[in-house]
Amino acid sequence: MADGANGAAGPGPGAVPEPGLGPGGGGGAPVDLRPAARRTAALVTHVDDAQLDDPTPCTEFAVRDLLRHIGQLAVGLQYTARKELGGVTAAGPGEHAGEQPLPDDWRERLPHDLADLAVAWSAPDAWTGSTQAGGFMLTGTEGGLVTLDELVVHGWDLARATRQEYQVDEPGLRAVHGFLAGAVSEDGETGIFGPVVHVAEDAPLLDKVVGLAGRDPAWHAPGS
Repeated sequence: MADGANGAAGPGPGAVPEPGLGPGGGGGAPVDLRPAARRTAALVTHVDDAQLDDPTPCTEFAVRDLLRHIGQLAVGLQYTARKELGGVTAAGPGEHAGEQPLPDDWRERLPHDLADLAVAWSAPDAWTGSTQAGGFMLTGTEGGLVTLDELVVHGWDLARATRQEYQVDEPGLRAVHGFLAGAVSEDGETGIFGPVVHVAEDAPLLDKVVGLAGRDPAWHAPGS
């Protein structure tokens, strides 16, 4: 699960709102995760070895840790999509985060796994019924939006940490914004991943998403 900038864990029971999305009239998945998966995969391939120990907006992650986390979620959330529950899906957020090193072939493996993740969530059935992620039971729609949020927010984390450009497709960005905004506490101060970073009302939608995910949109890699 995406950690907030303060290291907060992912959503707890009842924290993830039901956004009311459902399979469209064409019978496809309600949100297309392929643009987000391709975008994150492209970022991965342009990370330099010299950047692996650099900091990221996730204060507890260096770039190599963030890449390892992306690799883990790219595989684990396929199980969520297929509703293969237990084991991988039953593990709590960050429970196995430090157990496996970043694989030597990460530039090839992560884009492949991200592509498979998008395929898994392209099945309309993935968005129905009940499933599990991070040890929490979710609806299929919630699971799909959790996955999209992971791709969009961690894509931003990686882009900022490695000084890469980052643009998000409008449908995906709006879906993530609705997902995160729907889970903010009544006082407006706490979101799924911890304290909200407030931005101006006229800020770009991506900045609003990043703030709702507990990141400072103004964060840049040191020296950039």
